[in-house]
Amino acid sequence: MGVTGIGGFFFRAADPDRLRDWYAEHLGVGSKPYGSWEVQAGPSVFAPFPADTDYFAEDRQWMLNLRVDDLDALCASLTEAGIAMITKPEWNMPGVGRFARIHDPEGNPIELWEPDAES
Repeated sequence: MGVTGIGGFFFRAADPDRLRDWYAEHLGVGSKPYGSWEVQAGPSVFAPFPADTDYFAEDRQWMLNLRVDDLDALCASLTEAGIAMITKPEWNMPGVGRFARIHDPEGNPIELWEPDAES
């Protein structure tokens, strides 16, 4: 008995249809009408951060982290689509993986995580 995984991620949006379409087009996440998609088995992190963290913007209560299988290809595709991306070498951690950060059209932070093969 117990939790076996994340069943959904729900949040408010000024324009839900536009945002759902953006996530589907650029990240392959969700589809109409309900935004569901099949995910691969793998690690998920559930981690409350201190209220004064500088890991993501102070005016945001959450940051979505998406596990990806080819960070370089996804970053190239997002850059080609005109989506600003941030990478910092200090975010990458041997044994954990590599990271990049983008924001959706409403300014919500999205961290892209390619786990190391060992993780």
